[in-house]
Amino acid sequence: MTVLMKKYLSQKGLILILASVLTLTAPGVGKSAITGPDRPSSLTADTAAAAAEDTLRIIVNTAFRAGEYLKFDINYGFVTAGEAVLAVSDTIFNGRSCHNIDFRLISKPFFDVFYRVRDHYRTLIDARGMFPWRFEQHIREGGFSRDFTAEFDHINQVATTSEGQYPIPVYVQDIMSAFYYTRTIDFSAFRPGDKLYQKNFYKDSTYELEVKYKGKQTIEVEAGKFNCIVVEPIAKEGGLFKSEGKIHVWLTDDERRMPVLVMAKIIIGSVEAELVSYSGIAGPLNSKVNK
Repeated sequence: MTVLMKKYLSQKGLILILASVLTLTAPGVGKSAITGPDRPSSLTADTAAAAAEDTLRIIVNTAFRAGEYLKFDINYGFVTAGEAVLAVSDTIFNGRSCHNIDFRLISKPFFDVFYRVRDHYRTLIDARGMFPWRFEQHIREGGFSRDFTAEFDHINQVATTSEGQYPIPVYVQDIMSAFYYTRTIDFSAFRPGDKLYQKNFYKDSTYELEVKYKGKQTIEVEAGKFNCIVVEPIAKEGGLFKSEGKIHVWLTDDERRMPVLVMAKIIIGSVEAELVSYSGIAGPLNSKVNK
């Protein structure tokens, strides 16, 4: 491992460079302006009024369910540096049914010698409304560690974190729930160049994330061959993607919108997260190409 790579990893954190693109590159929700197909120009104004009446939104979800298990190889160049797992289970939080999304990233034994990674992220997403109630981040990378929690009050629009309280837009997403919310979106009417402008909460601020729909492509990974839609996230200011280079995400072109591949160009080269196995999917993967 080069000195430049070690310095870059220590500054950015491996999870923010590699595996977090599995949860961050898809659009979140909040105040949403859309230049593609017809959709509401502002979710915040409408949902704020509903929240004031203690009425929480309902979003139909056929994309994922409890039992879903996705495993990825994290590759740097020709080297498989680690593996990541996204798993879904059901739980109850504050009396509401929730999806417990668990994300773990572990470096391979040979990579541990250079840069040991044992990261764990968790979010609790309201099963009916597809917004987060609680987020946890536990990073163990090299000599760096970080433990962070946030609970979201979508009625009073406040995030209470382990570091303080911060204002949030109603139904703002965290860096993991954003991806799972996006899997409920129907992209069938989108055309290349159409964009979503989203609001995601990270650390102590809410950032705008522009997501561009790039089109469709058929790709083959270890888990199989799939017809996919391709999106590209672009940070407008601050956040995780500012000046980091291009990131593209391939999602199955069906109701599951399962992540298949993520590729990121960064200062020290390129990295990717490739789906190697999956189970517990919510329904048929009509996008899978039979050989």
